Amino acid sequence: MEQRLVAPGEAARARLRTPRAAAVAGILFAVLLGTSLVLIRLAIPADPREGGAWIAQHRGKVALGLNLVPFAGIAFLWFMGVLRDRIGALEDRFFATVFLGSGLLFLALLFVSAALAGGLLATFAAAPVDTPEQVLFTYGRTTMYGIANVYAMKMAGVFMISTATIAVRTEIMPRWMVVLSYALALFLLLSIGFVPWAILLFPGWVLLTSLYILIQNYRG
Repeated sequence: MEQRLVAPGEAARARLRTPRAAAVAGILFAVLLGTSLVLIRLAIPADPREGGAWIAQHRGKVALGLNLVPFAGIAFLWFMGVLRDRIGALEDRFFATVFLGSGLLFLALLFVSAALAGGLLATFAAAPVDTPEQVLFTYGRTTMYGIANVYAMKMAGVFMISTATIAVRTEIMPRWMVVLSYALALFLLLSIGFVPWAILLFPGWVLLTSLYILIQNYRG
């Protein structure tokens, strides 16, 4: 079978494109998810047991935030892929499994939560939230709140810990970013449900990581 020889210059350009792609995808994910979370958080009351009076006033804002979630998920998948490619042959199988598993679980839970929110909007937009519909609405909101703010964010914290641990072994991040990643991850794991805006820590961390990769790439 004929094999194609790769020129040294072409191989160097390929190595340079991958970190830049990771940075761009991470920045796009952080902007999209951060915007989505802010829109939804400002529109929906923090208490999941609150009635659905906010739907008529803020339905458009919530719908816009939900429509951004799939695109944020696509960007995050790209970010995971090229970040793993940046690690390359130094990747540890154990931490790579945790890295991939937590990242994919985070996305799955985020999508499920968005789907539940979209279902609630479609179900109760045109009808008043009265008994027994109020019971169904409260159940849906409580489930959505738990998936998005507890389980998805805990998986995000595990993703941050695994990434920081891989960074320690491969030195793809400076020491201060590794320490910051551990601190933010522990805060996410322990504070979700008590600090409503803590969910913005994860897209903020991805943004910081992506900016560092992009700066290092241009310096290189």
